[in-house]
Amino acid sequence: MPKKKKTVYVCQECGYDTPKWLGRCPGCGAWNTMVEETVTPEPASGGLRLGLSDARKPQPIAEVRIEDLPRFATGSGELDRVLGGGVIPGSMVLIVGDPGVGKSSLTLRVCAEVARGGRKVLYVTGEESTRQVRMRADRLHALADSLLVVSETNLETIEQHILAEKPKLLVIDSIQTIFKPDVQSAPGSVSQVRECSVDLLRIAKTNGIAAFIIGHVTKDGTLAGPRVLEHIVDTVLYFEGERNAEYRVLRAVKNRFGSTNELGLFEMRDVGLVDVPDASKLFLSDREQDSGTVIVPTVEGTRPLLVELQALVAPTPYVPPRRTADSVDVKRIQLLLAVLEKRVHLSIGACDVYVKVAGGIRIDEPAADLGLCVAMASSFANRLLRPKTIVFGEVGLSGEVRAVSQADLRIHEAKRLGFQHVVLPMKNYRQLKDTIEGISLYGAETIGDALRLAMPKA
Repeated sequence: MPKKKKTVYVCQECGYDTPKWLGRCPGCGAWNTMVEETVTPEPASGGLRLGLSDARKPQPIAEVRIEDLPRFATGSGELDRVLGGGVIPGSMVLIVGDPGVGKSSLTLRVCAEVARGGRKVLYVTGEESTRQVRMRADRLHALADSLLVVSETNLETIEQHILAEKPKLLVIDSIQTIFKPDVQSAPGSVSQVRECSVDLLRIAKTNGIAAFIIGHVTKDGTLAGPRVLEHIVDTVLYFEGERNAEYRVLRAVKNRFGSTNELGLFEMRDVGLVDVPDASKLFLSDREQDSGTVIVPTVEGTRPLLVELQALVAPTPYVPPRRTADSVDVKRIQLLLAVLEKRVHLSIGACDVYVKVAGGIRIDEPAADLGLCVAMASSFANRLLRPKTIVFGEVGLSGEVRAVSQADLRIHEAKRLGFQHVVLPMKNYRQLKDTIEGISLYGAETIGDALRLAMPKA
């Protein structure tokens, strides 16, 4: 019997579906995003088939054999770091970012490096012609004999190319342009993105092909299409950074084969994205520190990273005063300002406060709390910090400075870059005072102690 078709309305932002049209999506709250789509129910026996290995009988977990996953390098040390050590055959990686941020440039460069290593690579472009890809490859010096390129958007034809060529690495640029003929909706819709992704995952798993899928983002910076796409893939990588900025940050928000705490740093040049291995020097200014400027050592995964925090506190006649933060959560700034006013008695309540991180890298870890407080207090009092000083520690609501993890890693990175003084939590100070040499340590129990140690009176 023919399959019975039904019509539903699907939100193009979050994938929520309903049998009738609604002006506002109940799932995400977006307006005018419900689009009519025709859905053909799958048979009861349908589902994602991942090959015969998944049909084995259940067995005790202690008897499951474990072995090292066979990874291969991408040719980019920063990308390998974020992926957890390289690419795993049969895995599916989603790369997401704003238009022009460098997704296609990075993947084309990776394709060329993998092809030069003796592996066949298939680059499927749905947005450009093969001639346009060749022009970009010439600019990026990304030509290789084993790198195959095809301009195609029909998933059935793409599958035929994959089975015929049997590549070790597959790149789809982008998933929003691919369509499946038997799905009655436009390319880029929720149904098309979901169905095409499931089929690509089946192809990758059954043939042991590593797949890179490029995706677009919405105006809010989230992945365009259903959230289920992030659950289908093994790894989700997000590009951060403005398209006009010089540097890009690549973060993993999901990784089934590695850590999500690592980040990769790239510099945009005329030959595309280039790895930046020594990231700390990247975010530090060459000039002398001014009031309101503090160097804070952060840790992203296993990488210590010194960043420059800048704060500007100025009196204002307007009520309420402004609180603006760039690359830092503004609610966190408001909390720390309340601690400074209550525990240190700084009258910042009538001042505008502006905070930013030099270089545009986003800071989320609590170890930057003390650096933010010192930067705002320094700008408010117009006092300079002790020269060549770094500050780190978590600040509690009662004004205490709490210990943070990997303090020795942060201090060694600061010492390597020529810093001479460290203001840190007292607990970390007691643990490290007898093991760290060549740099002065100052332990602080409260935020008041930290301010006095970081900005000593002349």
